[in-house]
Amino acid sequence: MTELYSRNVDTPIGRILVAGTSAGVCRVCFPSEQPEHRYLWFNRYFSTLPIDEPHPVVDHAVSEIEEYFARQRQFFDVPLDLRGSEFQLRVWSELAQIPFGATTSYGELARRVGKPRGAWAIGNALGSNPVPIIVPCHRVIGHDQRLVGFGGGLSVKEKLLELEQARIPFLFQ
Repeated sequence: MTELYSRNVDTPIGRILVAGTSAGVCRVCFPSEQPEHRYLWFNRYFSTLPIDEPHPVVDHAVSEIEEYFARQRQFFDVPLDLRGSEFQLRVWSELAQIPFGATTSYGELARRVGKPRGAWAIGNALGSNPVPIIVPCHRVIGHDQRLVGFGGGLSVKEKLLELEQARIPFLFQ
C-alpha cells in the first residue's frame, strides 16, 4: 500500500491541504472542499487517508505554494503523482504549460489536446484536477473572458488571477 502524507498550509485563500506520496504531490484541497469529498477521492485512488506527518515531497510543495502566494514563484517544480484517466492526464499536462499570469479558454485548451469540440470534456477534466494551483486550472476562462467553473469557487479563481497579474495587493485575510 502506498504511504500518503499531508500537511495543512495557511494561504490568503484559506487553509489548504497538500497530500503526497514518495513519488510526488497527489492532492491539493481547497478550504471549501467538503471532507466527505476528500475521503472519497483518497479512498478511490489509495484506499487510505493521508497521515499528518512531515515528508520531503509535501514539505517541498508547501514551500513552493507559500512562495507562490508571496509572489516569489511563478512555476512549480515539485514532483507530481497524478491519478486520472489518460485524457485527464493529457489535459493536466497541457494545462501546466499555461504561463504564470496568462489565461486561455476551454475551447483553446480543447484544441491543444486534439479535441477541438471538446470544451465540455475539458471542463470535466479541469473539475477533476487533483492539484489545483500547482496545475493551474484557474488560468482557464470562458471564451468571452468571463470567469466560469472553478472547484475552489469563482472568488478564489479571481484572487489567484489577480495575484498572478499583480493588479492589487494580495494579503492574508
